Amino acid sequence: MAPRNPWSRLLLGGFFACTLPAAAADGIPDLKRAEAIVSARCVHCHGLNGEAASAVFPRLAGQHAEYLGKQLAEFKNGRRRSDIMKPQAEGLDEDDMKALGAYFERKRTTAKTSGDPELLAVGRYIYNQGNRFSGLPGCLTCHGAKAHGTAQLPRLAGQHPRYIEDQLRQFNKRERTNDNAIMHAVASKLSELEAHAVAEYVASLE
Repeated sequence: MAPRNPWSRLLLGGFFACTLPAAAADGIPDLKRAEAIVSARCVHCHGLNGEAASAVFPRLAGQHAEYLGKQLAEFKNGRRRSDIMKPQAEGLDEDDMKALGAYFERKRTTAKTSGDPELLAVGRYIYNQGNRFSGLPGCLTCHGAKAHGTAQLPRLAGQHPRYIEDQLRQFNKRERTNDNAIMHAVASKLSELEAHAVAEYVASLE
């Protein structure tokens, strides 16, 4: 039987509302919660808006929310190894990760212009056509013509070139194993020049 006192219903409703997790009951990400986490943790390396002033850290602005959530979960469970990111991710629950993904996905991205047009031309060719002599496929096959990726594959457009090169090295050495195994074969076929050129090219895209 429902409580006759109308105030009882209000009190019970308030109690259950207070026990809900960070994400709203309807699944809407809590962006205020995400901003608080970013201000306390992420800002030092990735910037408040995901711009990452240092080239050793990835730019998160515009990255797919689902992809970011997956990476955070795998930093937490150790599938993607990082001495820096594991302790940062350990205190996050699933709702926090979803909220952070939605927060950064909404941030505006900017292209980074290289001063070497010939290098960009090489990068454009390799990105679009690959290298038939080494069996290297074009990157656009998975990441799209504008390097915007998908919910499962990362956006590369506007990313720091050095970060992209670092990840390619990790894939080549099998130091990064949490994502598509195809990247191991792709990275092993890239020459140092090709990797550098492609990284500079995708950084120049918006």
